[in-house]
This record gives sequence, structure tokens and C-alpha cells, in this order.
Amino acid sequence: MKWLQHIQRYDELSYIWLSSALRRSTKAMLARTISLSGDGWMYAVICAALYLHEHPNAALLFTTLLLAYALEVPIYLVLKNTLKRQRPHQRLKICAVIKASDKFSFPSGHTAAAFVFATVTSVIMPDAAWLVFAWASAIGLSRVALGVHYPTDIVAGAVLGGSLGVLGLFLAGVA
Repeated sequence: MKWLQHIQRYDELSYIWLSSALRRSTKAMLARTISLSGDGWMYAVICAALYLHEHPNAALLFTTLLLAYALEVPIYLVLKNTLKRQRPHQRLKICAVIKASDKFSFPSGHTAAAFVFATVTSVIMPDAAWLVFAWASAIGLSRVALGVHYPTDIVAGAVLGGSLGVLGLFLAGVA
């Protein structure tokens, strides 16, 4: 398990570097806003706005996202509560900018949800692909800046979310 210690050390060093670079008050406020935009209710608001504006793919996006999130949420919860990785602010004894919604950090649920959304949206609405993937990436980075995740938590969340987004698309018959 020596390799896990090396990964942990890399994560701690990269976390300290990233979070110190992004913790200035203006940057912290921006990171907080970006992180909030990745809260679960925001995805419902986006789907509702598309539906109200009679976007032709709104219903398909909504139903495919529901299916993909029905896969993502339980898998994310099992992983997080089985692996039980301490959050950076707990392990490194520093102050996080926000209070995390749960105790453990791996994988990042915000990032997983954002990448489910980005993956599904990019297939159903290809013109938005660059925007939704940039937004999902910003959500992940914001979670490191706010002191609640290591970089590898973000990578794992992105892989989990992207994979389950693809599976959701396949099961919905879209891909």
C-alpha cells in the first residue's frame, strides 16, 4: 500500500498549492458561486428552463438525466461511505472555506453530478458541449479551492460521472 501513501502525499501537496492560489477573497467568492451552481437543484432548474422555452430536446434531456442520476447517486454514496477518505481540511488541519455536506471526500459528488450532466447534455445538445464540460471542470476545481476535496477526488468524480452519463445515454437509447 506504499503507492497509496505516494498518491496521498501528491494529493496533499497539489491541494495545498491549488487551494493557496485560489483562496484570495474574490477568488474564494467565485469558487463558492461556481460550487453552488453544481448543487443538485440547479440541474432541475436548467431542465425546467429548457422545457419552458420549448427546447425540442428538453424532455429527452430530463428523462436521460433522471436515469443517469438514478445510477450515479447510489454508486457515489456506496463508494464514498466505503472508502471513507478524510477531507483535506480534516487531515491537514486547515480551515475549509465552506462546510461540506457530508464527512468524506472520495469521490467528489459535485464533480460526478456535473460530469453526468455534461456528458448527457453534450450528446443531446452537441452545440453546448464545450460550455457544459468547462462548467463541470470549473465545479471540480472550485471544490479543491474551497478546501473540501483533493485533486484525485475530482478526477474520480469526473470519471464516475462521465462513465455513468454514457451508461445513462445507452440505457435511454440515445447513444
